[in-house]
Amino acid sequence: MTMKIAVGSDHIGLKLKKEIIEFIEGIGYACEDFGTYSSERTDYPIYSAKVAKAVARNEYDRGILICGTGVGVSIVANKIKGIRAVVCSEPYSAELSRKHNNTNVLSFGANVVGPELAKMIVKIWLETGYDGGRHQKRIDMIAKIEKGENVDKDMSIDDVR
Repeated sequence: MTMKIAVGSDHIGLKLKKEIIEFIEGIGYACEDFGTYSSERTDYPIYSAKVAKAVARNEYDRGILICGTGVGVSIVANKIKGIRAVVCSEPYSAELSRKHNNTNVLSFGANVVGPELAKMIVKIWLETGYDGGRHQKRIDMIAKIEKGENVDKDMSIDDVR
């Protein structure tokens, strides 16, 4: 079964998003554009939330978000329960984010990475699997934090607020 990828951007990431969608489809993945569709100034939280919610609902296997730096869209995506978004400006972090953190949303900045580097990041992120094993404990801890539960017998959730 072909992996389905949800992609979104604000107006700054629009041009790069179009190239990334074409690239993703060209390497054999299904892709859907969640907007924006215009270069008119817009707010990145709209598109970031749409992509992250679709991934969290398991309608898409993974999501990719693009804004000026990748930071804003990743902050929004990480507010959605079940999302583990990463900002990457180089392939090594993209690879390890998949292997160790099982990231399900990738973000990067159109003002930070060029099209060819972005394609390298996307390709390695899409093709890298999750190692599981010793890393699963931390993924489980993240899920507990999302639920407001303690992650250590000596730490209350109130201690991290």
